[in-house]
Amino acid sequence: MPGELTLAHTVCYKVRSLIRIREDGTVVCDGMNASNQMNWDWTRRTLLKTSCAGLALLGSRIVAPSIASADSLPEGRLSFYNVWTDERLTVTYRNEAGGYDWDALDEVNQILRCHYTGEVAAIDVRVLEHVNLVQKKLGGEREVYVISGYRSPEYNAMLVRTGRRAVKNSLHVQGQAIDLQIAGVHPKVVRQAALELGYGGVGYYPRSKFVHLDSGPFRWW
Repeated sequence: MPGELTLAHTVCYKVRSLIRIREDGTVVCDGMNASNQMNWDWTRRTLLKTSCAGLALLGSRIVAPSIASADSLPEGRLSFYNVWTDERLTVTYRNEAGGYDWDALDEVNQILRCHYTGEVAAIDVRVLEHVNLVQKKLGGEREVYVISGYRSPEYNAMLVRTGRRAVKNSLHVQGQAIDLQIAGVHPKVVRQAALELGYGGVGYYPRSKFVHLDSGPFRWW
């Protein structure tokens, strides 16, 4: 499957997807039951520099995909524009050898934060690769306009209550989905490119003029 990760990256991001980072930098593990929830005193920066091997000790059910070579993926470079915060970021998040840059991913997490609460969470690198594959298939380095990246549980619950195209178990809450537009490309064309790749979830919202991409199983709506 396009964009599969090495075991080390999968371990790291499976664990990181359970982690929520408060505005004061405190790291909270949402993957634990309320009775035994773990809180770390690490800062956000320290967490991102912690080795995958160390983080793997915190996980109990990690599924390893097959290992893909770096040359099976396009250049790991994306340009984002957050339509809510008016922020821009051009970042190379993966090098030619296939290694992920923690500082670059830190910046990606920041620009894709929940605009409603300001919460920052780890974005699944598989959804970044999905966006990158679609972008490169369209043949350019156009900006990716971020309509919705990570959603805090609070924000997602509000969207569900108000009937705003959100579901209770949204992959946005797990940092595994991005709603986007690509500069100069009609959303219908973006959707078609994603469908041809056959990777992850692909949703098309013609009234709102955006496309949903996620790192779940291949499906479309």
